[in-house]
Amino acid sequence: MNERLSSLQPFFTPNGVAVIGASRDPSKLSYGVVRNLVDPERGYGGPIYPINPKADEILGLKCYPDIASVPDPVELAVLIIPAVAVIGAVEACGRRGVKAAIVISGGFREVGPDGVAREREMVEVAKRYNMRVMGPNGIGVIDTHTPLNTTFVKGMPPKGNIAFLSQSGALCGGIIDWTVGHGIGFSRFLSVGNEADVNETDLIPFLAAHDATKVITLYLEDVKGGPAFVRELRDAAARKPVIVLKSGRTGSGQAATASHTGALAGVHASFSAACRQAGALEVESVQALFDAALAFAYQPLPRGNRIAIVTNAGGPAALAADALETSGLFLARTAAETQAMLRTQVAPDAQLGGPIDLLGGADEKTYRLALDAALADPNCDGVLAVLVPQVLVNPVAVVEAFGAAAAAQADQPKPVVVCLMGDVSLEQASATAHQLQLPAYTFPEDAVRVFGALWQRKQSEERLAWGVDQLVPSEAERLIAARGRRKVQETLMLAHAAGHHALDAAACRELLEAYGIRTPQAFLTRDPSDAVRFAEEIGYPVVLKIISSDILHKSDIGGVIVGVKDAAAVRSGFKTILTRAKTAHPAAQIRGIQVQEMIEGGQQVIVGIKRDPTYGPLVMFGLGGIYVEALADVSFRLAPLTRPDAEDMIDEVRSARLLQGLRGAPPADRVALVDAIMGISRLAAEHEEILELDVNPLMVLPAGHGAVAVDARAILAP
Repeated sequence: MNERLSSLQPFFTPNGVAVIGASRDPSKLSYGVVRNLVDPERGYGGPIYPINPKADEILGLKCYPDIASVPDPVELAVLIIPAVAVIGAVEACGRRGVKAAIVISGGFREVGPDGVAREREMVEVAKRYNMRVMGPNGIGVIDTHTPLNTTFVKGMPPKGNIAFLSQSGALCGGIIDWTVGHGIGFSRFLSVGNEADVNETDLIPFLAAHDATKVITLYLEDVKGGPAFVRELRDAAARKPVIVLKSGRTGSGQAATASHTGALAGVHASFSAACRQAGALEVESVQALFDAALAFAYQPLPRGNRIAIVTNAGGPAALAADALETSGLFLARTAAETQAMLRTQVAPDAQLGGPIDLLGGADEKTYRLALDAALADPNCDGVLAVLVPQVLVNPVAVVEAFGAAAAAQADQPKPVVVCLMGDVSLEQASATAHQLQLPAYTFPEDAVRVFGALWQRKQSEERLAWGVDQLVPSEAERLIAARGRRKVQETLMLAHAAGHHALDAAACRELLEAYGIRTPQAFLTRDPSDAVRFAEEIGYPVVLKIISSDILHKSDIGGVIVGVKDAAAVRSGFKTILTRAKTAHPAAQIRGIQVQEMIEGGQQVIVGIKRDPTYGPLVMFGLGGIYVEALADVSFRLAPLTRPDAEDMIDEVRSARLLQGLRGAPPADRVALVDAIMGISRLAAEHEEILELDVNPLMVLPAGHGAVAVDARAILAP
């Protein structure tokens, strides 16, 4: 473990704990911390030092007047004192040689400027002594394997393999109570509070290195690490499942932007893109967070997406079957041999081809037989076992049969997920499922969603092999890239020197071509006679466009005329476009009219860039043209991309099926499209001055004929 990670170890396995501000009053939070530390069943086994100058003992422990009076060893301090006293206490801890401090006290950044200054000073003091600080304004940490509980929350989760990091202390408290009530095991609980020092980017690799943690779950409200957070998330997800729930997915105050990409990149788009690229599973509710965590902790991943359903009730099985496809799964069709074997063992009216419906009287022996058969069937990659309680059936015995079937598998076991559809009569059966490490859910749709998460994880494991650092360019590619970067820098410097904060279509051509993206033949002129000459050189039909950095949405003012077929039409169109532009934008500086080769026979798409202040450049893909904002059928990733990232972006867009060639149309050049997305990704990653860019449309021609950036516009940093 490196020095950065080892500095976090005292928060979880300290040699001695001091509680600064410990109280004898059972109604005080600090009393609760001491109570948890000395718990006779799950308490901390090392020395505990309550610090209270007005008390002799608390809960049988000797009290000390200050941290300087505490004997060795002491590595961790828990501070529950008024905010104004925290800085002095941190200073005293540093002098005493304490390695880590958990500050539960509030009254810092969350209360305004004075709190911000207090928080900053606290961290500066801690750094002088190489001491790490968690908090302030949190509830502490739990390590069930040490064991250690520095929180004031009543109860401690059972020992298990799920780690939970939360930026909300209140949410932690509710989940601790829920886990205790349901008997669900966890490895570590972390309430990081304001993250003045230790934050999620520090802790994710620490949890990934923890052998007792099989699954990492995160509740985040903001992210401080930016690109570093994405790297750590990706590294952790390469080792074990990471599941993320983030609040603030919507925002009504998003600033207006000049590009389609900016308009469509909501406040949550960058974070979602980070999760996808890192291989982390993003969920939308606390229930989904822990539903998936249980499955990852308890069961293996499926080798494929064919799921068998074994049930005693047709209705729940039908609901599960309907839900499979939306989760990227398919209902397994049992092999003829499996059906023939089961037919001799189950009720005559049982259904065996799709869902294996054993009917209402199925007992534990029948269920065990059916699960064994389904798990052995080569057409099945996992089993959803559904039980609706019946008067004559023992639900605990049935769940034990589920567990026995799952445990009896030899090499390459398949996952078993359980749906216990009921409540009161299934409480003991549900507890038994957890004891047998069977993820159990109340409704079939929830169980299917979990299977979808398992399958998604299986697919992401394969993608994680494609790291950005593995895409090493050849020497020739590096030389081409260097020339491209220099060309773009020259273009951007000229724009800044001229006071331009936007690039028109003509200027954007240079940026795109520098990164290997083909553009149409085009000429810029202010003379209608030259326009005719250029059109004849290109060959009719041509396209006429207004070129002005002050007019970014040309189509909105009629500033584009396509299909211009002769000289007379060029002259007429030239005049019409200028008149429209001057009417709509009287003060606009017009560079001229662009005469452009007309690209026909392709599929319009859009590829764009928006620079996120936290994560960096965000790349967008969608079907192009004027309807992109209305349809909002787009996908996002953070630059730089791998080729699998670009492929996934295309596949996520529903309307991208048009690229495959429908109703006799030829398929589009997907290879060229991926190349273009990759080129725009590199442009974004290497030039932070570009805040926004739309390539719209990018015409993707039939397979083998490439892709052409027909129009583009960009916004630059001031």
